[in-house]
Amino acid sequence: MRRRAVLVLIGGATVGWSCLTRAQRPATPVIGFLSSTSAEAYATRVAAFHRGLNDAGFTEGRNVVIEYHWAEGQYDRLPAMAADLVRREVSVMVAITTPAAIAAKAATITIPIIFEMGTDPVEVGLVASLSHPGGNLTGVSLLNVELVAKRLELLHEVAPTPTVAAIINPTNRNAEIVSRDLREAAHTLGVQLHVLHATTERDLDTVLGTMAELRVGGLVIGSDPFFNTQSQRLASLLLRGGFPAIYQYREFAAAGGLMSYGGDIIEPFHQAGIYTGRVLAGANPGDLPIVQSSRVELIVNLKTAKALGVTVPPSILARADEVIE
Repeated sequence: MRRRAVLVLIGGATVGWSCLTRAQRPATPVIGFLSSTSAEAYATRVAAFHRGLNDAGFTEGRNVVIEYHWAEGQYDRLPAMAADLVRREVSVMVAITTPAAIAAKAATITIPIIFEMGTDPVEVGLVASLSHPGGNLTGVSLLNVELVAKRLELLHEVAPTPTVAAIINPTNRNAEIVSRDLREAAHTLGVQLHVLHATTERDLDTVLGTMAELRVGGLVIGSDPFFNTQSQRLASLLLRGGFPAIYQYREFAAAGGLMSYGGDIIEPFHQAGIYTGRVLAGANPGDLPIVQSSRVELIVNLKTAKALGVTVPPSILARADEVIE
């Protein structure tokens, strides 16, 4: 009896210490920020995320800590990074881009996850539905992958050619969707499409050489975070090679690419910050509907058009949200 009493006492002390340990943990919540890109490439987006977080009552360094994990375009690093954030017991995980969101979901079913991505989260299997995502995930989806066929149509309207190329990153879960939609659009337009793969900077040089050999008349750049970080390099290579091209974000057109057509990049990150703050305040992510950002922008670089010898139709200029001269 005496030994049992001692064991009970020790057990009670253990429970008490456990509770005390939890109570002594820092009260400041920690956000695990996981992205497949780089801090430099996503600086304006992260600033928008911070504004949303502030709007929800949280400021980094004051009442919340953020642990940043950047994969620098190496998607195979994402699972280990996500697992590290789980081990750190972050309060919420913010997953930026489709590959990051997939890695985050695979790493935990308990830590809340807020994602930002340019793919339909239902189609890639992240959530059950847009209105009731369920589980531990919710976030923001912007129109980008869904617009890839429209990008081919716009490119064909500006630079009609019988043969076009597209580059995709085969390691991205959306690669099959992008390839499928482009092939269907090419068939409708009656043009021959060559789908080329690129996962590294060296691959981009190879793609340009292949395009020259195939004598393609234009390029559609598939939606992918790696390509987001290569906007300036892609614009420079394509201009030097004499290829009209279109991508999803303004950075590409601003860097010297012919056109960009895609979703607004600022508001989705602002909304992701707001959702993160709401979850930190106690909201259940599974009860928060997926926010769909539907605003799109068409940017045309007339200076590049002239350098390529391309005449942009007045109908395109009239529809453009911005014309760079």
